[in-house]
Amino acid sequence: MTEQPITVLIVDDEEQMREMIRNILTNEGYHVLEAADGFEAIQRIEYHKIHFVILDVMMPKLDGYETLDILRKQSGLPVLMLTAKSEESDKVDGLRAGADDYLTKPFGRNELLARMEAILRRSDAYPNIGQAQTSSSDDGQYSFDIITLNTRSKKVTVNKNPVSLTKKEFEMLELFIRHPEQVFSREQLLEAIWGMDYLSASSRTVDTHVKTLRLKLRDASAHIQTVWGIGYKLEIPR
Repeated sequence: MTEQPITVLIVDDEEQMREMIRNILTNEGYHVLEAADGFEAIQRIEYHKIHFVILDVMMPKLDGYETLDILRKQSGLPVLMLTAKSEESDKVDGLRAGADDYLTKPFGRNELLARMEAILRRSDAYPNIGQAQTSSSDDGQYSFDIITLNTRSKKVTVNKNPVSLTKKEFEMLELFIRHPEQVFSREQLLEAIWGMDYLSASSRTVDTHVKTLRLKLRDASAHIQTVWGIGYKLEIPR
């Protein structure tokens, strides 16, 4: 979190939903504003300094897609869309309309925060959220606690002891170590690591590679945490 609190606008016609999200975010240090419909949301954005928008799809007067269309003509604010629909086509519509990510109701606290932090890290204003305690050098070497990874030599050590990883295991660890505390879903890991071949793989493939990676990391294995119902992350030592 930065010194100046990030202001999040919650746009949802359900008061209980706004209250739930507001409680989650304020406990994490975010500053929260609310709007019950799209028209009110546009007014809030015009008169307040907003850094992030959580936007529900199904709303009266002006729905989420219409609101997003107006918003995208005015700014590039990060937007996380919410919906009760789980069909892939609905998610695709939201992303094509300009949303940065899509979250299906009901959702948990950790998933909401993880998706927000991932979006904020991708933005120019907050690239370092959740990335403390990872250091890198010009020669492609990354250090995280007792783990050292070199992207040029493709070598990994734990407590200065060499660790032999497969190509996929190395790429997975590199992704984690570049983005500590960022939660990656199994689908995101498949797309990032397996690329065009991810359709022939499965979530079990990811689980198997995480299991073997943990075994090989030995004393550092506990850093790779399972985020139940979502995926995996590299946890920063407390």
